[in-house]
Amino acid sequence: MSNLRIAVLGIDHRHAYGMLGNMQDQGAECVGWWTEGTPEPLDGFVKRFPDVPRFPTVDAVLEAKPDMVIISAIPCDRAALAIRAMDAGIDVMSDKPGCTTLAQLDAVKDCVARTGRIWSVDFSERFEVPCVTRAAELVQAGAIGRVVQTVGLGPHRLNRPTRPDWFFDPARNGGILTDIASHQIDQFLYFTGASDAEVTLATAISIGGDFQDFGEIALRAPEGHGYIRVDWFTPDALPTWGDGRLTILGTEGTIELRKYVDVGGADGTDHLLLTTGTRCEKIDARDAGLPYFARLVVDIRDRSETAMPQSHAFKVMELALRAQEMADA
Repeated sequence: MSNLRIAVLGIDHRHAYGMLGNMQDQGAECVGWWTEGTPEPLDGFVKRFPDVPRFPTVDAVLEAKPDMVIISAIPCDRAALAIRAMDAGIDVMSDKPGCTTLAQLDAVKDCVARTGRIWSVDFSERFEVPCVTRAAELVQAGAIGRVVQTVGLGPHRLNRPTRPDWFFDPARNGGILTDIASHQIDQFLYFTGASDAEVTLATAISIGGDFQDFGEIALRAPEGHGYIRVDWFTPDALPTWGDGRLTILGTEGTIELRKYVDVGGADGTDHLLLTTGTRCEKIDARDAGLPYFARLVVDIRDRSETAMPQSHAFKVMELALRAQEMADA
């Protein structure tokens, strides 16, 4: 589907760069973009995509009738923009979190049921990380047996001077568990094969003083258990924004992913450590690919669910929102 036409609504987060770039790699044509005002990521976006025109309003984007819109607006605004797009007959790929309240999630569900459109959330810590692709291949091939637990770590660098006001306002960003931890919830459900889970622990606190900068979640399902830790304490000396890791425990082996950096080890990204009954090795997984984007193109064409089941996107956001509510209470 090389003639797929897409547009962008909101450039309030740099994730817009990867979302659009990866869709263009699949042959999609970006017909234009809109954003409110001049958010900090705007200059970088224009430098990366200089030939893509800016639309004056959201309505102008929708009237251009793209096949799909990418949404990376302020988190609290994403659900309403997605609903406007789907009501106009347009599929949606949203930055995470796709919504910031359970009421928003219910409204999105109703819209999907009413319109038949796709509401996909780009959980980039899985979909934009090649070593997760390779881990999925190994798990599906039975390399570590049945998955019984995932441990997901999502540390981030604060970069306080560059953060906008909404970043520090939980009513606008959804809170640390709704935002960052949705990545790790996605990976827990995906690798265990669970369709639902119980949140048995949820913490979201402020250690630095003025916003939620540390969070943790424990999950339990018949298929497996999960532990998640997220924070905004990445030290300045680390050469990237965070030492994101995922450990997958199986009945016959383990996989550890050092996604973005291997401190004290090999250079580069996408380090996979595999230990089984017959193998104990470190694998360079940078060439494993990012199938989510190609599959989403197919789903838009065929009205299928190969990139991510619609129910999975809903469940990830539901669990993140319920964990956030539990922590805040």
